[in-house]
Amino acid sequence: MFGIVGIVVVFAMVFGGYVFAGGKLEIIMHSAPHEMIIIFGAAIGAFVIGNDKHGIVATLKDIAKVFKGPHWKPKDFQDLLCLMFQLIRIQRSNPVKLDQHIEDPNASAIFSAYPKILADHEAVALICDTLRSASMNYDDPHQVEEVLSKRIEKHYAEAQHSAHALQTMADGLPALGIVAAVLGVIKTMASIDQPPEILGKMIGGALVGTFMGVFLAYGLVAPFATRVKAVIDEDQNFYNLIQEVMVAALHNHAPNVCVEVGRQNTPANLRPSYNDLEDALKASKQSLAA
Repeated sequence: MFGIVGIVVVFAMVFGGYVFAGGKLEIIMHSAPHEMIIIFGAAIGAFVIGNDKHGIVATLKDIAKVFKGPHWKPKDFQDLLCLMFQLIRIQRSNPVKLDQHIEDPNASAIFSAYPKILADHEAVALICDTLRSASMNYDDPHQVEEVLSKRIEKHYAEAQHSAHALQTMADGLPALGIVAAVLGVIKTMASIDQPPEILGKMIGGALVGTFMGVFLAYGLVAPFATRVKAVIDEDQNFYNLIQEVMVAALHNHAPNVCVEVGRQNTPANLRPSYNDLEDALKASKQSLAA
């Protein structure tokens, strides 16, 4: 919603201010289609050259984050804490029983109670692989902790690709705008024998290229890149929460202590209150017991 509002404000202020100052939109409207073909077409081509198929698909998919916002909501963080509490509690009381949950999460009653988390393969793999590693009698829990930390860092680096790709495109758009403007000047110089009023329109049309390149870069694509990065950063807190709870579990803290460590390390805008989490934990215990 805010993304759409922002785009409307950008267009209204830029073009509205131009018209309010006495500018005429005819020149821009006449030149914009040709300039867009040159500038945005070249930017897309450069984007395709600089990215593989996976990167292109991921970037196109992540553009939706500008309008949808973060995937993980505050309720999901509470659900994650409840899920991990149940798994850690089983690990401590009956390690053999834990195997049926981490070896086949789709058939697990615990995981099935949280379908949104179950649908995220990376989150499920982080939890199951860490619990599986912990059951291998590692001499030092820091070994598992280090592996988990590097895996989350790798996931974060891969998730940032879309934001980097969009920012690279934004950095190149002003230069492509100059390319379009230079081509417009070349066209104008070929018509130097025309009357001043015609040359004026042609020069104005050429300058539209510079305008379009800068406008697209700083009015649209760069803000898109910034927003995508912000959403990825916020969603990353979900995986960081898994790490916090798992590390506490590796050091043999009680299950309720583990989830409390995770709760307190969750950003304030996503953190469930202590009482809400306690109520959710009680409800999860009752549902599984039933």
